[in-house]
Amino acid sequence: MPSPAIPAFITHEPAEMYHARSGEFLTSHLLADFRKCPLLYHWRRQGLAPREDRPAYLIGRAAHTLILEDRPVFEREYAVGGPINPQTGKPYDKRSKAFAEWAERQGKPVLGADDVRLVEHLRAGVIAHDGAREILAAGVAEGVVRADYRGVPCQIRLDWFNPNPGLGLVDLKTADSLDWFEADARRFGYAHQLAFYRAVFAGAAGKAPLDVPVHLIAVEKKEPFRCGLWRVGEDVLAVAQKDNEAAIDRLKRCLQAGTWPTGYEQVRAFDWL
Repeated sequence: MPSPAIPAFITHEPAEMYHARSGEFLTSHLLADFRKCPLLYHWRRQGLAPREDRPAYLIGRAAHTLILEDRPVFEREYAVGGPINPQTGKPYDKRSKAFAEWAERQGKPVLGADDVRLVEHLRAGVIAHDGAREILAAGVAEGVVRADYRGVPCQIRLDWFNPNPGLGLVDLKTADSLDWFEADARRFGYAHQLAFYRAVFAGAAGKAPLDVPVHLIAVEKKEPFRCGLWRVGEDVLAVAQKDNEAAIDRLKRCLQAGTWPTGYEQVRAFDWL
């Protein structure tokens, strides 16, 4: 039986184009900034607090590309390996001048030999998991959806959408350890991110009930590269959705008043050891 069609409101565009429009649309990251500190949100929108781009983020993006968009896209978007040292017959170290000069000439993100091995291991870890492999067997990667949410223009970029019943929205994470992943998910606000995705998706679909399933796939960045699959609970998503909607309502008031509090304006009691 063929899979249901991918909804027409899911579009595709380069990541650079999507991120360039974050000034026009509210994203899950900007909403998370606002929940943490309205002034931080304002600084982000003004370009005064650029996001840090760590080497680990490059590995994560490369893993997403190889796992979700497959090898031809990965090879087109990343330069891999590096120049070979004629004396050893092996690639130069990433910290060497020869590697730096080679990387500068590539015109796209660069992955050293060790980086490529890690990304390949991450892909193998996901493929080895029956549930993750099944949910990624059909669907579309990096789909962009835009819709108004509580009167605010919003945009999301979905890691994966599988239109088959019971599968739905999928977010792929790389993790230091699956043993601590659920705690990390709470710390990093993944439920709020995914509740936002689902609400914007439902808005674009014109669905009143939020009946789209939401899943998390996580794969470890170290041996043996274990992979896990989680279905995010409806009760968790409902609580996160209420938090998001309250934050969006506060955001609209801040925009109207032109005031951006830090959350630490009042005197606090320090009364514990």
